[in-house]
Amino acid sequence: MNYNEIRRKTKKIAVGDIYIGGDSHIAIQSMTNTDTHDKDATLRQVRSLVAKGCDIVRITVPDIEAADTIVHLKNMGVTVPIVADIHFDHRVAVRCAEVGVDKIRINPGNIGSDDRVHEVVRACQAHCVPIRIGVNAGSLEKSILAKHGSPTAEALCESAQYHMSLLERFDFENIVVSIKASDPLRMIQANRMLSQMCDYPLHLGVTEAGSREIGSIKSAIGIGSLLCDGIGDTIRVSLTDKPEEEAQAATNILRSLGIEGQCGMNIVSCPTCGRTKIDLISLVQEFETAARREKLMSLPIKVALMGCIVNGPGEAREADIGIAGGKGEAVLIRKGEIVHKIPEDAIVASLIEEIKLMYADKLS
Repeated sequence: MNYNEIRRKTKKIAVGDIYIGGDSHIAIQSMTNTDTHDKDATLRQVRSLVAKGCDIVRITVPDIEAADTIVHLKNMGVTVPIVADIHFDHRVAVRCAEVGVDKIRINPGNIGSDDRVHEVVRACQAHCVPIRIGVNAGSLEKSILAKHGSPTAEALCESAQYHMSLLERFDFENIVVSIKASDPLRMIQANRMLSQMCDYPLHLGVTEAGSREIGSIKSAIGIGSLLCDGIGDTIRVSLTDKPEEEAQAATNILRSLGIEGQCGMNIVSCPTCGRTKIDLISLVQEFETAARREKLMSLPIKVALMGCIVNGPGEAREADIGIAGGKGEAVLIRKGEIVHKIPEDAIVASLIEEIKLMYADKLS
């Protein structure tokens, strides 16, 4: 789909050399899990995340000393925007702004008094650093919890509204907002409400989502539902796994929705049934492996691998390239036209070759 046709209209916030919001593409984020004091380990992981498709990388900065890692990353040629994750100590946020971080994430509720928040705002204003207000169901203000009884969607929005108004009181509107919960439904409800309350870009995520499999499903439900509403400007999938897996899961969500074609190859394949006469399950796995090996997954192409003639030809015609299986063979369909038959053992190689020919200019 053309996401911008349904997309909520927001401010456009500069984060380093990219933008969040407006008509900018949906930025993929993840967060390092290294000890930030270990500069080289953090550098390696930042580079690994960039290689996996991250547009923005967040690092935790627990103390003043850890802010030096931001300087190290920049000195070592890191150009991906770096976000400093700050809790409790406003002085760390001020220091990060001073040393060149690209965005600061704070939960104003645990940063201290309004005066301390104002100090952070002044530093960010001086260095043109945006602030992400991060509201989390697990760390709501006691007064708001007491009022609502639990971290309801309404409670989360009330917290976000308060913190937005606090920054605005200090003439600061260089803001991105996130409301996260471990419950996808609550996260969806809260962000739908929030989208009606402000025009700031929204950072989407289901927090503490769990392991790779379960967490990816929860994240796809939460993030995907909102994106289908036109809500969302940057996303982070939170998994109890390697950060690189978060980046891959985020890419898969955007690729599945076909948003702006920004995330490359969209593979359509059927679940198989008794009509299927080729080993489609193995073929799809083999094709994905070959496409990654040949570095084709970033291409903006729809590929259909279908098991039989019932839905196969129709789905393959809707794709840029595809196959529909027969008994021990398949027909190759390019841009809606049947090209020729392929023996089963040559299907993957033929598809890879066809894709290379179609995108020869991008691959050269």
